[in-house]
Parts: sequence; C-alpha cells; structure tokens
Amino acid sequence: MEAVPGALGTSASLALRLGQTVFSAASLLFMCLDVEFYSYTSFSYLVTVMGLVTPWSVSLALVDAYFVFVKGLPRQPRVLLVVIVGDWALSFLSLAMACSTASVTSLLVNVSSTYCSSKICSRYQLSAAMAFMSWFLSFASTLFNLWLLPSL
Repeated sequence: MEAVPGALGTSASLALRLGQTVFSAASLLFMCLDVEFYSYTSFSYLVTVMGLVTPWSVSLALVDAYFVFVKGLPRQPRVLLVVIVGDWALSFLSLAMACSTASVTSLLVNVSSTYCSSKICSRYQLSAAMAFMSWFLSFASTLFNLWLLPSL
C-alpha cells in the first residue's frame, strides 16, 4: 500500500483537518457574532452546516493525530469509505452554503445599507470566505482519501 499524502492517518491529513476545523469554527464565529443572522435563511443554513462540519473535523483530526503519533491502527476500507462519504456530503453542503451566503451578502451590500450595515456585512463576507476555505480543505481531503481507497 502506497502512502498518499493527505490521506487518512498522515500528517498532511492532520494539517488539512486542523485547517478545516479552524476555518469552519471561524466562519461560525463570524456569523454568530451578530444576533440578526437568523432573519435570512442562507445565514441560518451556514450556521447549521458549520455546526456539523466543526465536530466532524475535530473528530477526524483526533483520529489523524492518533494515526500519526501512535501508528498502531490498520487502515480498513469500510472505515475509509465512511470518512469519504461523510467528507463528500459535508463538502458539497459547505459549498452550497458558502455560495448562498456569499450571494445573499452581495445582494445585501448592493441593495442599500438599510438592510445591512457595513460592519455586519463585512462579518457576513468574512464568514462566507472562511466557509469557502473550509470547503476547499474538506474537498481536498475527500479527493486524497478517494485516491487511497483502491489501494486498500
């Protein structure tokens, strides 16, 4: 079995998971700093999806840390398939959520400042940017693990 950089159990995968955790938590934090986010469906969608992505990323970061530091668990195709399917689903949910949040924020900025002050809209834009970064890392992790699956 060849070692694929970024696949489950490698230090590159641990770095991807930690980055994904940081970006998803930052996106959630920037969105929840404002108590008005619930008035738009796409912002509530962002909070829901990032609320799923953050614990998923933390738990897989712990698994990766165990693989990297202990090096004792064998890789099993079923476990890897569950990780791939979970990453795949959450990455597409993250992409949809990031796109919807960015488009609604862009619309609010362009319409007028009565709906969204510049401070609050900049938080929404930062939250969408962090969600895009989280999606990118999640999708990269999915592709690396998918690349590893046939070698098992």
